[in-house]
Amino acid sequence: MFGGGKDMAKMMKQMGMDMEELDAEKVEVHLSDEKKLVFSKPEISKIEVQGQEVFQLQGNYSEVEDVSSEDIELVMEKTDCSESEAKEALKNSEDVAEAIMNLQ
Repeated sequence: MFGGGKDMAKMMKQMGMDMEELDAEKVEVHLSDEKKLVFSKPEISKIEVQGQEVFQLQGNYSEVEDVSSEDIELVMEKTDCSESEAKEALKNSEDVAEAIMNLQ
């Protein structure tokens, strides 16, 4: 159908669309349920259409918890706070030490 990527890029340009491939090593998507998707070596395309930027992300990912259980336990132990307080402090801090200091 098309002769390859160059033909697609030319057709998109004629339709007023501009596409750029972004060079990324890793992308993290933080979900609202305290988990995150980690894409290693993803393929990311930025497509601009009529002044709007659209990003397309492709690749293999792993799902991990956003806050580690070890960090939560350490904060709870050092501050005598609840699990939910520890999670919240870790989410709002740069690191474990800052979370502990903020709760003391």
